[in-house]
Amino acid sequence: MMQSVLSTMVKAAAVLAVAGMLQPVSAESANPAKKWTIGMSQCNLGEPWRVQMNADVKKAAEAHPELHVIFKDAQNDTLKQRAHVEEFVAANVDLIIISPKEAQPLTPPVVAAMHAGIPVIVLDRRVVGDKYTCFIGADNKKIGQAAGRWIVQKLGGKGTIVELKGLMTSTPGQDRNSGFREGIKGSDLKVIFDVDMKWLEPNARKEMESALSRFSDISLVYAHNDPGAHGAWLAAKAAGREKNILFVGIDALPQEGQAYVKQGILTASFEYPTGGREAIENGLKILNGEKIEKEIVLPSRVFTAETVDKGGEWLK
Repeated sequence: MMQSVLSTMVKAAAVLAVAGMLQPVSAESANPAKKWTIGMSQCNLGEPWRVQMNADVKKAAEAHPELHVIFKDAQNDTLKQRAHVEEFVAANVDLIIISPKEAQPLTPPVVAAMHAGIPVIVLDRRVVGDKYTCFIGADNKKIGQAAGRWIVQKLGGKGTIVELKGLMTSTPGQDRNSGFREGIKGSDLKVIFDVDMKWLEPNARKEMESALSRFSDISLVYAHNDPGAHGAWLAAKAAGREKNILFVGIDALPQEGQAYVKQGILTASFEYPTGGREAIENGLKILNGEKIEKEIVLPSRVFTAETVDKGGEWLK
């Protein structure tokens, strides 16, 4: 009797199992959530601002489990960054985000990616032409102009300036320079020393040492980024002249430029937002087939001792 009951139970279980196998599969289980791969090419991680950009991209992407971001660091090598974009194209990623080291050399691989049907978001620094899906960045020329006008007002329209330029083969360096020169035009401010420090603090410190040895009277240092301004301040401090010179930079990261303003090292820092969060937000729209603006200009603020604890002052 017991053996008969067990046999019946085994048969019933088998029938149920087969029936379960024959049940129609739901669309949800048949089509798992869409996964997208984004290739992120960063020109270098030697600048704190770029480290922050990657962190902002990573944080924004982590809120979307359907996204997988592959980060590559070109280590300030244009040829290496070109190769990274080519690798992303060969891997057939779904979207590329690139913050190019230089405009001209990085244009061909971006164009090639677009021809391969891969959308490209150009972040912070531009490429030549308009063969990309979207550009995201603040207006560097406007920031340079605002810095120039602010400096004219701060110095009463006269004084001597040291300008420590960012990489002048990059569009931000060019725009922060030309905008600044427009901002001080018509005043009695004189740029007595200008040099390309390639965005790097050690270079800025070395160049400032040279300026200090040549000029006994320097009213202000305008650096294209906050590490450059800080490097100049370190050189001036070592020479015992930091209290007689004002220092202005660009970037205004909370842990860097804004902190330097609070410490009295910088007189002002002009914000250049990383755009990392916005790159992911708009990348998702692109991947989902939504239309976005081709040019997305991010707003900027200036932080001074009077405004830094109030969130800065928005540029108009």
